[in-house]
Amino acid sequence: MWYCSILLISFTVCICRSEFCSNDEGCTQQVVEASSTKYSQEMNEKFFQLQEKISKAFNEYVDCSPFNCSCHSGVIKNDLSKFKNGISTQMIKAAQTRGTKYQIIDHRLYRAKACMFPARCAGVEHFLFKIKAKIPNTEFVLNTRDWPQISKYHNQLQPVLSFSKTDEYHDILYPAWSFWEGGPAIKLYPQGLGRWDRHRDSLRTASERWSWEKKMTVAFFRGSRTTEERDALVILSREEPDLVNARYTKNQAWRSNADTLDAPPAEEVSLEEHCKYKYLFNFRGVAASFRLKHLFLCKSLVFHVGNEWIEFFYPAMKPWVHYVPVKSGATKDEIKQLLNFVMENDAIARRIAEQGHDFIWNHLKMKDVICFWRKLLKQYTKLLKYEPTIDESMIEITHTS
Repeated sequence: MWYCSILLISFTVCICRSEFCSNDEGCTQQVVEASSTKYSQEMNEKFFQLQEKISKAFNEYVDCSPFNCSCHSGVIKNDLSKFKNGISTQMIKAAQTRGTKYQIIDHRLYRAKACMFPARCAGVEHFLFKIKAKIPNTEFVLNTRDWPQISKYHNQLQPVLSFSKTDEYHDILYPAWSFWEGGPAIKLYPQGLGRWDRHRDSLRTASERWSWEKKMTVAFFRGSRTTEERDALVILSREEPDLVNARYTKNQAWRSNADTLDAPPAEEVSLEEHCKYKYLFNFRGVAASFRLKHLFLCKSLVFHVGNEWIEFFYPAMKPWVHYVPVKSGATKDEIKQLLNFVMENDAIARRIAEQGHDFIWNHLKMKDVICFWRKLLKQYTKLLKYEPTIDESMIEITHTS
């Protein structure tokens, strides 16, 4: 049985939380009279509202089936719904300036000779090569840039596949190249962050070493100053280092300490070392952050800042069920309030952390990535208004890494 966390408050309160009890067990009311006040009445009311919000989220959530990548099917349906009238050769031709053209013809994989980011193309081709035997003749344009291409407001509708987007774009989501290779290259990962299968294993080992009871009760972040949105957490860390450990690292654009908020850059920290900390912060980068899926496997509580940018697996994950949502541009005080809440409600925090971990572990295996690619291209191909034939200007991909 999960028991309710009780806040220290200056008035008598009766709390009954059904999310910590099974329906047939009932829930024993607990009454606490606190002799001292740790937080103001206004803050306690905010905490109570958060508990109500979490209770509602827990009660409404229904886990999806772990079979046939069903968690993510809605993303494919939604993205392709814009093309219900079909995809023409003219649309494909117009889209080619926005990405790299691929074909699968007679179960053989072809690609345009030029690829803007070869490692990213290689990361995608690893998965395409695995599924080509099950895909009918098709062709598509794949964007390997960080930024989506087809704005709802400024572009004609074109079928372009992108790894990340906001709801202001019509791009079709696909699993990022970094599940295999071509992710961001840093000192710790000079070849780029990739091999999701290996990170799953290493992070599971790290999470077992740093169980919830052994984790440091500190919020943690390491990363470059991609956006100023991260500044509030870093400044809070400087003011309250016992609460937050957040520092900026170098990136390729670093020239002086001004680029790391007037402090020397910190050393990079491995993903596995993140598991030492109970609370982990995730911020978007140029687009969606590649680190997010890794953080969950620490079995730490993930604070996900902003909800604008998504990858294909984001929509199936729910705020307050799998992670703590933090609004974009949150102030130091707002971040501190959330941290105080989870520290006072450790059982709730642990449950959310475990649910976030379980979702990624059960629904984002490598076989789920392959499954998504297969489903996406099969359903996409049904929308083609023509039968693709080999483009003689393209090269055949005969092997992958």
